Amino acid sequence: MVLSFFRDGETGLEKIEQEIISMLGQARHSFDVAMSTLVSGADADTVGEDVRTTDQSINEAEQRIRRELLVHSAVQGTGDLAQVMGYLLIIKKIERIGDQSKNILNLAEEGVRFTDSPDLPELVEARDKVSAAFAETAEILLDPRDDRITEFRAESTELTHEYENRLRALMHSDRPGRETVPLAMLYRYLKRIVANLAGVAATVAEPLDREPPAEDLDE
Repeated sequence: MVLSFFRDGETGLEKIEQEIISMLGQARHSFDVAMSTLVSGADADTVGEDVRTTDQSINEAEQRIRRELLVHSAVQGTGDLAQVMGYLLIIKKIERIGDQSKNILNLAEEGVRFTDSPDLPELVEARDKVSAAFAETAEILLDPRDDRITEFRAESTELTHEYENRLRALMHSDRPGRETVPLAMLYRYLKRIVANLAGVAATVAEPLDREPPAEDLDE
């Protein structure tokens, strides 16, 4: 059953909902600009400043929302504990996504570029699919229908399997390590980002009824 707290006007949590959606938007921005260095050749120094500033803002938002939830619980009691715990799980997952965008940036700062790589079309497609997954996650937060969540979780599972398969193929490739290692690292980061976005959707549906997937716990 989808949580009602995302649309419940009596809980006093609407402001926090908007802050979380904004936090997710910042995480998407970091991902998009970090990937731009790898697939479009954007300047790593300029992008790096942007990503780190945005990541700091994401971390500050996480701490601020935690404090707001603490105050809310102190005032409202335990009547909406499941809702509050769901929010806490969600903001942690978004914070982890921000960390993965920094990892992508780190590849660029090490000089990795795929602008002349035969893998560029697949990487551009991956970038677009993952960026779209951010948008769909935001839509789920705004309109958490069961059918939308089920469809998104299935799509996310398919993507994580695709990136895992690409990673495994690279492990057994005869291509030079200077090509395969950065690609494998990138696909691992993409897989983690998608897994955490799927975790956000799962938490909307089942805030306290499930253990987070191992991928969600992998820093």
